[in-house]
Amino acid sequence: MINVAIDGPAGAGKSTISRATAKELGFIYIDTGALYRTVGLNALRTGADLDNAESVAATLTDDLKVELRFIDGEQRMFLNSEDVSLAIRTPEASMAASKVSAVPAVREYLFDLQKKLAQENNCIMDGRDIGTVVLPDAKVKIFLTASPESRAKRRYDELCEKGMDVSFEDVLADMKQRDYNDSHREIAPLRPAKDAILLDTSGFELERSVALIIKTIKDNI
Repeated sequence: MINVAIDGPAGAGKSTISRATAKELGFIYIDTGALYRTVGLNALRTGADLDNAESVAATLTDDLKVELRFIDGEQRMFLNSEDVSLAIRTPEASMAASKVSAVPAVREYLFDLQKKLAQENNCIMDGRDIGTVVLPDAKVKIFLTASPESRAKRRYDELCEKGMDVSFEDVLADMKQRDYNDSHREIAPLRPAKDAILLDTSGFELERSVALIIKTIKDNI
């Protein structure tokens, strides 16, 4: 199987770019961030203390069911049989995902699922530690980034399109806080794999970003 790992900070456009690239190449797209968002949403709903690893770990009960389904070619996330694909995209869910992703029990809970999907499919998998931890033997590793302001603008526009009442300043502040959390956590901190190809898409339109990723993948497989 051909696996492509795309890592990078929040708001770098990984999900949108990876999804479009996978469709173009005929691969499946696996958004691991959505998995962590789903676990984070569950922790929020159950009233867990997101700053307490034991409290978060306690939400990983035997009856917890986190599913990634492909419906009409699109990835959808289900929490205990409820489609939460939109609910996990709020700023609150984003911050919850950042916090629960630092909990070893959460990473262990989701690790096997991610590996299994990659072993069974030609895929593009994006996240924070795909090239360094989840798929260290991926055929192509890309670290996708952009300036904080550029990333916040993308996320702000995305949230506004979904009808959410947010301010750019709040989105930027959340982005910077998540950057700090992701890069300073003890378990699998955000960093490029040693053999990753670094790509900066600040100011790029989607089509230009996708073209750059496709060329990079084809040049390296």
